[in-house]
Amino acid sequence: MTMVQMQPRSTGAAPVPRTVADGMDTPGPQVCDDMTVEVALSVMASARTGYLLVCDDDGVCTGILTQAQLTAVRGSSVYTDRVQLRDILVDRRPFASPVTTMVEAEHAMRCRRLEALPVVDEHGNALGILALAR
Repeated sequence: MTMVQMQPRSTGAAPVPRTVADGMDTPGPQVCDDMTVEVALSVMASARTGYLLVCDDDGVCTGILTQAQLTAVRGSSVYTDRVQLRDILVDRRPFASPVTTMVEAEHAMRCRRLEALPVVDEHGNALGILALAR
């Protein structure tokens, strides 16, 4: 039997801040920005999710769209069945790094009134979504 020596925990040590990686959800469906609004709504309904991560042809995350945003576009007077996601993704949301602290991410989301924030790696690939608790 090998004894394991335990180090006493310092009572004055500051807690390690939680990062976005600790609180993010799996990324869910990722769709290409050339997809039409109708197809995107179908994908969203099939996946039973409220968000779609939008990526370009290289797989780099370019933003996130909600069901409410897609429905509003479909209901607009200028809508046609040829409208692609890249045509409506005008708000290039901020992205979070997995090492961003939860406090920083929550502050950014509340200031910009965002429901969800994509989490990307150093190459722009989606790793997950951080959503505010309701």
